[in-house]
Amino acid sequence: MYLTDEKSHAYRFGDHGPKYLTDGTTNVDLGVVVITPNENHPCHRHEHQEESFLALEGECNVWVNGELVVLKAGDYLSCEKGDSHYFENVTTRNFKAVFIKAPRLDFKDSVYIDWKPGEVYDATRVIEK
Repeated sequence: MYLTDEKSHAYRFGDHGPKYLTDGTTNVDLGVVVITPNENHPCHRHEHQEESFLALEGECNVWVNGELVVLKAGDYLSCEKGDSHYFENVTTRNFKAVFIKAPRLDFKDSVYIDWKPGEVYDATRVIEK
C-alpha cells in the first residue's frame, strides 16, 4: 500500500509546474500540474508511455499533434504513445490537472519538438536535450 497527500509534495517551479505524487513503486507516474496564466509547456511526446490528463480547475489550450483541444474542468484527455502535446494557458486563471503516465519508467521518456501554435506542425523537428 502507498498513501500520500498532495500537500506533502512540491511543484517543480515553486507554485506551479508538475508535482509527482507517486514514489516510484507503483506501475504509473501520477501527479498534478498547474499552468499559470500566459504560461506554456513545450511541445513534447513520450515514446514508451501514454499520458492522460483530468482537468480539475480552469481552462487550457492543448495542442495534440498540432490539433487544438480546449481542456476545461471535468474534461479527460488521453494521449497515446507518440502523441505530441503542447499546453498553453491563455486565460487569467490557473489551470490545474491530474496527469497519469503509464507504464512507469526508470528513464526520461520525453522527446521535445521545436513547434509552437501558428507554425506548420512537423513532428520530426526534434530538439536535442
